[in-house]
Amino acid sequence: MNRVELMELVRDYQVGGVSRRQFLLRATAVLGSAIAANTLLAACGSAPNDDPPPVVDESQPTAVVGSSSDGAMVTGIVSYPGLADGEELMGYWAFQEGGEPRPAIIVIQEWWGLNEHIKDVARRFANEGYVALAPDLYHGVVTTEPDEARKEAMALTSRDAVGEIQQAINFLKGQPIVNGRFGIVGFCMGGGLVLQTAVSSPDIQAAVPFYGSPLSPSEAAQVTAPVLSFLGSRDGISASDYEAMHAALTEAGVANKFQLYDGAQHAFFNDTRTSYDPAAAADAWQQTLAWFDMYL
Repeated sequence: MNRVELMELVRDYQVGGVSRRQFLLRATAVLGSAIAANTLLAACGSAPNDDPPPVVDESQPTAVVGSSSDGAMVTGIVSYPGLADGEELMGYWAFQEGGEPRPAIIVIQEWWGLNEHIKDVARRFANEGYVALAPDLYHGVVTTEPDEARKEAMALTSRDAVGEIQQAINFLKGQPIVNGRFGIVGFCMGGGLVLQTAVSSPDIQAAVPFYGSPLSPSEAAQVTAPVLSFLGSRDGISASDYEAMHAALTEAGVANKFQLYDGAQHAFFNDTRTSYDPAAAADAWQQTLAWFDMYL
């Protein structure tokens, strides 16, 4: 099965032509990795038969290198060293001017790229007193088209993404406004990357994945940071897989909580989509703030 056939498999899943189990089996055979298959599944979300098609804000302003101050808030694009010699990565950061050094929150994008919704989430954390940085994992690409988003997500390996996230953390370690404590939050594709980063990075003190691909029990046993997970009952991701992950976290002695919202769909937190669930999103936001406040 070539790349085109894999894209057809994705379309078949989204219109209900293949089951979740069939999708994972066939995608794993193509990609050679169950983790990659689960990441792709998480990026697909639920089939249109179950959920209405997303509506995404078409306006995507061009990012400009530099920072701008809006009252007490500093926001903008920053650059920092990449994984290879001479490589430069970029991300969007936000923080309030002045005050004491504070914890930082790494905000990981959905499969659409570093769009205005993710930037808004970063600003919301800044308003709560954190330094927030959202790495640009697509290196400037932002899309509203599902097929293009799939291509970008498929081209991004978990290893490279986690490596770039670690580079963002390393950059923040050198900022006098950051006190050396780090939380991480992500959505959809970014939710899975939150968990993968929690496996590999000793710098993470608290992790909050929203409806991302869950870890296997053996992977979860390697996590040391407290994990708060969110999922909607109408998501294409299995709640039982999350329950198994959290059982492994509990067995490993890691503080954790799994919150399942009855009736909520995939991407229930994204207020630019028809899947947005105001009640679930508001509750998840308050729980997220409380989690970071407790562990950071």
